[in-house]
Amino acid sequence: MATIKDVANHAGVSVATVSRVINDTGYVHENTRQKVDEAIRQLNYSPNEVARSLFKRKSKLIGLLLPDITNPYFPELARGVEDRMQESSYRLIFGNSDEDEHKERDYIQTFVQNNVVGVISSTNDPNADTYMKLKIPVVFLDRTSNDMPSVYADGREGGRIAAQQILARGSRNVTIQQGPKHVRPAQDRYQGALEILEQSGTPYQVVQTSSFSYEQAGVSAKELFQKYPDTDGVIASNDIAAVAVLHEALRLGRQVPDELQIIGFDDIPLSSLVYPTLSTIHQPAYEMGREAAGLLIEIMENGYALHNNIQMPVSFIQRDTTRKVD
Repeated sequence: MATIKDVANHAGVSVATVSRVINDTGYVHENTRQKVDEAIRQLNYSPNEVARSLFKRKSKLIGLLLPDITNPYFPELARGVEDRMQESSYRLIFGNSDEDEHKERDYIQTFVQNNVVGVISSTNDPNADTYMKLKIPVVFLDRTSNDMPSVYADGREGGRIAAQQILARGSRNVTIQQGPKHVRPAQDRYQGALEILEQSGTPYQVVQTSSFSYEQAGVSAKELFQKYPDTDGVIASNDIAAVAVLHEALRLGRQVPDELQIIGFDDIPLSSLVYPTLSTIHQPAYEMGREAAGLLIEIMENGYALHNNIQMPVSFIQRDTTRKVD
């Protein structure tokens, strides 16, 4: 890998001159600048971004923290963030917290040590001191905060839609998966579904889940059918949980959707690949990632944003785990 000294030797100039060209500091004659640029191109030299940021006191690095990259929903968010950031020449440093607060704090510290100029986080605790004490802009993604910029989907409306759709298709003994109590979007979905079911007077049961992991999804699905074998409709906490419910239902010989209807939440790619294909509530994950990146860029470059909280719409996707209606 070429170094700045290699570039200087190739161009026949000093290291200081190369540094002035790279960092755009001080005067460099145009002919000399062209020689340096040509040497950089021929040697395929890539400046160390962290070193440049320390020299200039301003980097183009952004920290992105997600809770669980094994969940296909979060890479969709990340791709939206990355694409929008690249359009403005920013680069990402990525962390996966595994919903562990100690690991999360370590990543935030790593971001700061690498001189990031902003952070996008899908933390479970937006109001933690870790974020309140940061001296750089923070945007929460798929999470909401009372005091700091956030981009999120309308989870409560998503819960309402899920309940309305499952009732419209004939379910009369519904089970809701509440989702982790410490994750606000999960509770918004739950409260929205609860609102519609209580208004309709439909009997319902609740199964609490402690996380969105694959392992927990399988355990929760078995628990659901052990406790409520006669349920004829499940509003799952997310698509992974819904797929686990579908798997367990088929294992038990339940006919989906004739005997049992299932609605997920997120619309991850897997939801259209399982059989029967999964009806779900679509969250615009990629677009949410782009919006979060755009919001952070606006704050970093202008010092403020016109809209600090951006709520994205959700919609019902009819597939084969719910019955069709006119």
